[in-house]
Parts: sequence; structure tokens; C-alpha cells
Amino acid sequence: MRFRGLKVTAAIAGLGLLTAACGERPVDRALTGGAIGAASGAVVGSTVGSPVAGAVVGGAAGATIGAVTAPER
Repeated sequence: MRFRGLKVTAAIAGLGLLTAACGERPVDRALTGGAIGAASGAVVGSTVGSPVAGAVVGGAAGATIGAVTAPER
């Protein structure tokens, strides 16, 4: 059971690394940040028994952070 959780965490971390640099426009960064935040929030939420609430909070936070940040030039 512990190994399964590690595989899920590694897959989400890999997805986050692959999509971390995506987005030139604020909308693109908001969507990418929201997706990464929702996935991370679902994983964290599942450890305390509420994956849906974790996904909602993580998605909202990720979208907000993605929208307000500017890409490095």
C-alpha cells in the first residue's frame, strides 16, 4: 500500500515538472497551475480523507498563483 502511494506521488511530481514551464500568457499559466494544484491537492487531501476538497483548494491556489506570476525572460 505504501509503495502505491509513492508511485502516485512520483507520477504527479513528474507531471508537474513536465508542465512547470508551460505558458506564455496568464491564461495558460493559470490553467497549468490549476491542474498541477488540483492534482497535488487531491493527493494531499487523500491522506487526510478528503481528496475532493484538497483538489478544489489546490486547484484554486494553483490557478491564482499561475495567473499572477510572470514568466522569466
